[in-house]
Amino acid sequence: MLGYGYDDTLVMETRHPTRADLDRVSTDHPIFIRHVSGHFGVANSKALELAQLTRNSPNPQGGEFRRDTATGERNGVLEETPALAPVTARIPPLSREKNLEAIRKATEIYTAKGVTTAQDGALGNPKLLGMLQEAAAQGQLQIRLVLWPTAPVAKTLIDGKAEFHSPNPELISIGATKIFSDGSIQGYTGYLSEPYHVHAPGKDDNYRGYPTLPREQLAALVLEQHKAGRQIAIHGNGDAAIDDIMFAFSEAQKAFPRPDARHIIVHAQTARDDQLDRMKTLGVIPSFFVLHTYYWGDRHRDVFLGSQRTMRISPTESALKRGLRFTIHTDTPVVPMDPLRLMWSAVNRVSSSGKVIGAAERISPTQALRAVTIDSAWQAFEENSRGSIEPGKLADFAILSASPLDDPARIKDIQVLETIVGGKTLYAR
Repeated sequence: MLGYGYDDTLVMETRHPTRADLDRVSTDHPIFIRHVSGHFGVANSKALELAQLTRNSPNPQGGEFRRDTATGERNGVLEETPALAPVTARIPPLSREKNLEAIRKATEIYTAKGVTTAQDGALGNPKLLGMLQEAAAQGQLQIRLVLWPTAPVAKTLIDGKAEFHSPNPELISIGATKIFSDGSIQGYTGYLSEPYHVHAPGKDDNYRGYPTLPREQLAALVLEQHKAGRQIAIHGNGDAAIDDIMFAFSEAQKAFPRPDARHIIVHAQTARDDQLDRMKTLGVIPSFFVLHTYYWGDRHRDVFLGSQRTMRISPTESALKRGLRFTIHTDTPVVPMDPLRLMWSAVNRVSSSGKVIGAAERISPTQALRAVTIDSAWQAFEENSRGSIEPGKLADFAILSASPLDDPARIKDIQVLETIVGGKTLYAR
């Protein structure tokens, strides 16, 4: 039994469910539920048994099997991908039919929101390469898709152990290699240079999260991908993680200079001014998850980061002042796919309770529109084929009920009337 989307900061008890909670449902059937961030999960006793996780199983590097503080027994909460892996590896794969159904459904969701090109932000299953190619060849994948293989999958492609033959490179293509440098700030696993505002449960006062990989190991992984000519996108929320990422990119460029690598820092949520300066120098692109200001802004201010750090999360205006090109993204399925709400958040920076989260980092509607169109195409090396309406580019359009440039406060209320990809209407309201 699988579930998705709980948020421990929003449930009444403000905690993760535990194996004991799930065991009340069943101890005969394995149950696994995943946190809205994707960085945590909870398994019942049967799922832990199938994963062969016992009281004595050591924590993996870059993750943790959480324990009951009174008994020392595993409480079923799995923290970060290395800890999730033993359980997720036991989940039966979807059938071919179910996978194709999911691809069709995703197409419907995205086109209804005006999306014509999307990025798969972490393709970790090599089998999905073949499934997506099949869906594209059969016409079941209709929006354009840029795949970001995780480092292990990218290595199989580099080494020739896996193959990717796109039936239509304008429809489906391989993009950046995805690497993770830290976790989630709202899960206390983002790697910060200063401690969290409200101390994490069970942690000391100096706790500031941790890296997914040690700095030197991250640098070695980046060097391998950079040397192979790959574009690299690294998940980094905390500023300490961003320090490690910048070190890795810098070392790779020293060893094998590339003038236009367009490496990406995904989220760059707590990037400091000095880090933005280094990104500009190195030609690194921050892609800001600016919807944090809406969905988690209040809790970042009151719980995770405190007011000072929260007011400059996703520092888009600071990037603009430096002439640093950036994009913004939704990180779906962490939050719903909704580019217009994303733009509204970048322009207004209003939280779900109506509080302004960092007025100084607001950007104009035109700048927000660029960040999801022209600059997003440029980030993906697709600026010659999409991102703007020009002769010679693909006929990909979203027709809206109003201009997003007219009223900043109402951008999120604009409706998508029609979505056209390659001259073909895929959605009409």
